[in-house]
Amino acid sequence: MATTEECLGALDRLAENLATADERLRGAAMLDRSLSCHVTDLDVTFVGHLREGHLREVRTVHGLPERRAEIGLELTSDDLIALVDGRLNFARAWASGQVRLQAGLRDILRLRSLF
Repeated sequence: MATTEECLGALDRLAENLATADERLRGAAMLDRSLSCHVTDLDVTFVGHLREGHLREVRTVHGLPERRAEIGLELTSDDLIALVDGRLNFARAWASGQVRLQAGLRDILRLRSLF
C-alpha cells in the first residue's frame, strides 16, 4: 500500500504529463473539469481542477468529498501509482472494475488517452 505522499507524487507526475502532452494528447489534456481521485485503501480523496493541461488547486480530503466532481476516479493507492507510471492499462483496469471512473462519455473517451 502506497502512502498519501506517494499518491500526491503520482498526481504531480500526472500533472507534469498533462503539461507536456504532445499534440495527440492535447485535446484530452485541455479539459476544464473538477476532478476527484478517491484512494480507497487510504480513505482519502484528492480534489482539484483539471484546466489547460494542469491539475490545479489540489487538496486532500479524508473520506469522500462533500460535492461530486465532474470527473471522479476511485482506485487503490498502488493502482494510482501504477496507472500514472504506465504499468497499469487504464482501459483494462476500468473494464474489470479495478479502476472506477465517473464522468460523461465524451470525457471518458478523452481521458483514456492520458493514461
